This record gives sequence, structure tokens and C-alpha cells, in this order.
Amino acid sequence: MADDLIAELGADRTLLLVDDDEPFVKRLAKAMEKRGFVPETAESVAAGRAIAMARPPAYAVVDLRLEDGNGLDVVETLRERRPDCRIVVLTGYGAIATAVAAVKIGATDYLSKPADANDVMNALLSRTETLPAPPENPMSADRVRWEHIQRVYEMCDRNVSETARRLSMHRRTLQRILAKRSPK
Repeated sequence: MADDLIAELGADRTLLLVDDDEPFVKRLAKAMEKRGFVPETAESVAAGRAIAMARPPAYAVVDLRLEDGNGLDVVETLRERRPDCRIVVLTGYGAIATAVAAVKIGATDYLSKPADANDVMNALLSRTETLPAPPENPMSADRVRWEHIQRVYEMCDRNVSETARRLSMHRRTLQRILAKRSPK
């Protein structure tokens, strides 16, 4: 691990990761630990707020949608307890309205899933107001569309008719899309 990276992190390298996807949060914690952070994980709004109240970290990565509520509640608690905390909101449901809400209540940055440990670290350590460089291999528009349809399909408990209604799409069209393999 490079000394300049540790210097960039500062003396307090504590990191709170709040996400209800257990495998993802464990992988991210391990990857961030390799990069010099001291991670602590939580899988709910309640657990995230409890850690934020007891031991407010220097850095935080908070998922927007959690099973027991909204990750923005954790962001508000972190901002109250530690105003200098660098917070990145991470979500699979990227929308301009939620990005604006996250930044307004104190998030430093907003990333859409899938984001890897390098994306998260760059967002946490970014000190400039300039836009970050575009990703090397962004998902294709077809893949983003497919991911969104799959997410809504899962949220509707794999009910094709309900998913089609929520997406304002004909049911047969949706069935054809679901029958195909994922685009690259």
C-alpha cells in the first residue's frame, strides 16, 4: 500500500458502509480495507444510524434504498454527528431527483451501481469541484435498460403483468425482452 494514499486518507481512516446486499457490502469492505480504510458495515438504516451516532466515521458509503427505509436518513445522521464526513450515496436506482436530494442533505457524491471499489475510493477522495473522468467501460444503453427492467421485475415479485403496468409497456413486449439474454 502506497504511503501517499494513506497520507491522502488522513489520520482518521474510518469508513462506514451501509448496504442491505450482504455479499456486496462484504466485498466492498474487504476491497476498501486493502486501500487503507478501516471499514465497518451495517445492513440497515437502524444499524447505520446507530454506528453513526456512536462512532461517526470520516468516510461513508450509503445505499439509497434499504429494506428498513431510506439511506438518506443515515446521511442526515452522519452530517449532524460529523459535518466533515465525506459521504457517497450509492444506488441501483439512479435518478436526478434522488441525486439532488442526496447532495442537498450533505452527500459528497452520488454513484449508480454497479460501482467498483476504485469508483467509490475516487468519489470519497475527490477534493475538486470538477467533473470526474468518464468510466473506462460504461454499460451500454441496452444493458442499462435491461438492468432497469430486471430490477422492476424483481421488485414486482416476478409478476409480468404488474411489471409491464409499472413500466408502461405492453405485457407481450415485456415477455419478449425477459425471454432474451442480457445485452453486453
